[in-house]
Amino acid sequence: MTVILIIVAVVIVLGLIVGLGFIAPRNRRGTLEPPSKRRTLVDDRVVPAEEVERAALVEAEVAADLATHVPVDDVVAEGEVAEEADAEETAERPRFRDRLGKARAALSGAMGSIAGRSKIDAETWDELEEALILADVGVGSTQELLDHLRARVKADGLSNGEELLGALKNEMADRLSGFDRELKISSDSGPTVWLFVGVNGVGKTTTIGKVGVREVREGRTVLMAAGDTFRAAAAEQLGMWAERAGAEFVRGNEGGDPSAVIFDGVEAASARSIDLVLADTAGRLHNNVNLMEELSKVRRVADKGDGTVTEVLLVIDATTGQNGLVQAKQFTEAVELTGVVLTKLDGSAKGGIVIAIHDQLGIPVKLVGLGEGAEDLVSFDAHEFVEALFA
Repeated sequence: MTVILIIVAVVIVLGLIVGLGFIAPRNRRGTLEPPSKRRTLVDDRVVPAEEVERAALVEAEVAADLATHVPVDDVVAEGEVAEEADAEETAERPRFRDRLGKARAALSGAMGSIAGRSKIDAETWDELEEALILADVGVGSTQELLDHLRARVKADGLSNGEELLGALKNEMADRLSGFDRELKISSDSGPTVWLFVGVNGVGKTTTIGKVGVREVREGRTVLMAAGDTFRAAAAEQLGMWAERAGAEFVRGNEGGDPSAVIFDGVEAASARSIDLVLADTAGRLHNNVNLMEELSKVRRVADKGDGTVTEVLLVIDATTGQNGLVQAKQFTEAVELTGVVLTKLDGSAKGGIVIAIHDQLGIPVKLVGLGEGAEDLVSFDAHEFVEALFA
């Protein structure tokens, strides 16, 4: 009996030792809280996880925008002279031919077939019409193009597909010529103001950041005004761009009056003798009358005081195609656009939208985005663009 009791006692003791061995590591790891209840200590205060996560998302979004951008100041600080930095930036300018592969691919099949034709017949014209519409030139612009081409074929005695495509290239280039694509700087003593407008999600804020980098590199002093007071994190995003570009920055309260923010930005630029104000505006639906009227107010207020508005630039996502043309029509009625910035042109098969914008609205495309980096926002070159579509 005594032996049995001793054995039972030993088993119990061993069981306790083994159990404590499993429990101890778990206690050392601590208890996991649900994500919604976690807190982070920042500057001796407890910050809710939601606020920390929002800040992380903003920083990640801007970091992605700026991942390929190295400020000129950083380059010069490493011992290189400014002239060498400028030469490097010029060499790195993206070529349309290298970046418009998707738009070219959308046309290449039909164009290759047409080029191989020994005569220009009804089937040739049908195939060409279909190719232009698929490239998002638009029905109206396509018909105008074909009408002019038919007249040129008859007048010049063109007889085969290769000659027809040569005439098409010339016609496209002619339609894109004759526009003033220079971004205007006011000759008055006060600051120049460039307004950026567009619907949500087209990349207005990122575009402003890249334009700011470009203008600072060219020797101008720049102030960025965060007039998009309604989109969460818009001001933070623009502020980070301003810091990277070496520009001044003005913002207002979240949900505040965009006109007031831009007016304050112009006044601050005037007081500090800053050359250029880049003004962000809240993204808005082009078919919302009240929002468009509010944008008209922003435009009027921006031109008051010491500033002079010389550019009102509509930012359009090239991948939206003909919907971008609809947006342009509505915005130009509200604020009298001076030009278009076409983003994501490198990722779109709808390069024909460039022709449609010029034909239907008479508004020049002034800048195009050919990639993610700051150096990938370049001045639009009509000849290079047309060549890239056919090369």
